[in-house]
Amino acid sequence: MRRTWLLFSQAVTVAVAVLFVIATLKPDWLERGRPTGLPSGISITAVQPVSRSSGTALNAPSTYSAAAKRATPAVVSITASKAPPRNPHATDPWFQFFFGERGRQLQQQETQIGLGSGVIVSPEGYLLTNNHVIDGADEIEVLLTDGRRASAKLVGSDPETDVAVLKISLDKLPVITFGSIENLEVGDVVLAIGNPFGVGQTVTSGIVSALGRNQLGINTFENFIQTDAAINPGNSGGALVDANGNLLGINTAIYSRTGGSLGIGFAIPVSTAQQVMEGLIRDGHVTRGWIGVEPRDLTPEIAETFNLPVKEGVLITGVLQGGPASAGGMRPGDVVVKVADVPVTNTSQLLAAVAALKPATPATIGIQRGDQTMQLSVTIAQRPKNPLLRNR
Repeated sequence: MRRTWLLFSQAVTVAVAVLFVIATLKPDWLERGRPTGLPSGISITAVQPVSRSSGTALNAPSTYSAAAKRATPAVVSITASKAPPRNPHATDPWFQFFFGERGRQLQQQETQIGLGSGVIVSPEGYLLTNNHVIDGADEIEVLLTDGRRASAKLVGSDPETDVAVLKISLDKLPVITFGSIENLEVGDVVLAIGNPFGVGQTVTSGIVSALGRNQLGINTFENFIQTDAAINPGNSGGALVDANGNLLGINTAIYSRTGGSLGIGFAIPVSTAQQVMEGLIRDGHVTRGWIGVEPRDLTPEIAETFNLPVKEGVLITGVLQGGPASAGGMRPGDVVVKVADVPVTNTSQLLAAVAALKPATPATIGIQRGDQTMQLSVTIAQRPKNPLLRNR
């Protein structure tokens, strides 16, 4: 009996040792045949994340260096110089006699210099930047990443979108590729490229935080891309690109209480910038439609006060006498709900819809007048340059 027990103990010891070795060196052997809790014939496999566009596994790249290398050569630094206003008494000897050294100091004020960024968009040397970067400048100099410098000519500017077009005369220019705004979504990775604070070209990364931002009071026509990619003073006019290095927008403004980035930046969509650029190059100005009204957003309180059957639209508080809207029969108190079959729910949408119409052509504008729904035919005019008129 004792011999039998000894043999059994040795066998158990050997079996435990074998299991320990297998568990250490070949653990997958022990997994075979283990019950899964599922009916036979059914197995569990890992689910691969799928890209919304390609249908392939979505693996975020660990670097965006390829996008940066593709886009950065086309992003330039811009120095805009503005001479100080000349004192009308600069050559008056009596002025110099009475004011002496103080008079000479007033006459020798330093030249004002502004720094910004720009994007080369064509081999012919056309650049996109912000109007506020070059506004009022007497001289504009462009610095490329390869060290070349060139004086830039102002082709034209559009203060209402804050877009300006410059032109330089250099050979073998790097050109950025335009991206697609239609496929852009909130959460997409973007890079901001520019020259913040004049420290030199800088690339920052983030995502698209929002699309179609308007009513911010920055420009007349607003349809901004919002991003948390760091944008700082000096980045204005620079590029916002996608993860492939394609141009999505022109960086133009930030929300900040300190002057630096707080993670809320805005870029003009490349579609808007391209449309403005084409108009400036072709005609020297941007042609937009205009009807001559004073609009205001329709609030639920106003709709309830006037007992209106519509809750969304644009209330017309004033109509320019003799203007297109007046000639078409529009009155103060009307609520515009459609422009050429395009629904409008706020003032920004109304301005954009009217601006997109071709001047000297009729357009149907749907309005709500009290309890009546009406269609007015209005002949669109060209938006005037007079600031007292163009906001109406």
